[in-house]
Amino acid sequence: MIKKSLKKFIAVALIVGSIFPFSACGNKDNTVKNTDQSSQSQVMQKIKKNGKLVLGTSADYPPYEFHRSVNGKDEIVGFDIEIAKQIAKDLGVQLEIKDMKFDGLLAALDQGNIDLIVSGMTPTEERKKNVDFSDVYYTAVQTIIVRSGDKDKIKTVDDLKGKKIGVQKGAIQEEIAKNQVSGAEAVALPKISDLVLSLKNNRVDAVILESPVATSNLSANKDLVFSDIKLNTEDAGSAIAVKKGSSDLVNEINKTLSKLKADKSIDKFVTDANNLVETK
Repeated sequence: MIKKSLKKFIAVALIVGSIFPFSACGNKDNTVKNTDQSSQSQVMQKIKKNGKLVLGTSADYPPYEFHRSVNGKDEIVGFDIEIAKQIAKDLGVQLEIKDMKFDGLLAALDQGNIDLIVSGMTPTEERKKNVDFSDVYYTAVQTIIVRSGDKDKIKTVDDLKGKKIGVQKGAIQEEIAKNQVSGAEAVALPKISDLVLSLKNNRVDAVILESPVATSNLSANKDLVFSDIKLNTEDAGSAIAVKKGSSDLVNEINKTLSKLKADKSIDKFVTDANNLVETK
C-alpha cells in the first residue's frame, strides 16, 4: 500500500515538474512581449499596428507643401512631403497625407487624427508645452513682401506703423508681427494664397512670409517684391511635431533627419520643390 502511494506521489511530481518549466517559459515570453509593447508610446503602437504613418499638413505653403497636377492627378508635393516619405520608409510603413488648415493641425494631433505634423512649423516655447518636437530640419529667413509700387515707401519697420500686415493664422508670423512690428494691425488669414491676393487687392499693405515661400510667390506675381525690412528670425526654424509623450517616435524621426542632413538630401528636396513651383 505504501509502495503504491509512493509510486503515485512520484508520478504526480513528475507531471507537475514537467508542466512548470513550460509555464515558466510561456510567462517569460509574454513578459518580454509585454515589455516591448510597454516601451512603445501609444502613437508608435498605433503606427505599427495600422502599418501607416498619418501626416497632417497645410498644403498651401510652397515649396514646403503644395498641390500640383502630376500625370493629370492632383497630388500634394514639396520638400516637407519628401521628408515625411523618408520617415515612413524608415519606419517600414505607408504614408497617408491629410491636408487641413494650419491652425487646425495641433488640435488634430491632440485628438489622434494624425500622427505627426510636417508643415514648416516652428517649435516655439508655447507649442512645446503641448507637443513634442523633433530636431530643427530647416531654417529659413523671414521676409516681408509688398506691392512693387510701395517698395520705396515701406523700407523700415517704422514705415509699417498704422498699416495692415498679412500673416498666416496660427503660424509664427503672427508672433513676429506682434513682437517686432509695433503700431501695425496684423490681419490673420488661413491660406498663403489668401494673403497674396489680399496684398495684390490692397486689403493689406505687406505680408510676412518665409524666404522660400515668398520667392515662389513672387515668381508668380511680378507686381510684388521683397521689402528691404530685416526681421529677427533666430528662432524661425522648422521642426516636426508629435503628440506629447511620444519620445520613441521623436527618436526615430531624428534618426531619419540626421541621415538626410548628413547626405544633403534636404537641400536637394528644397531645390527640387522650388523647381516644381517654378514650373507649376
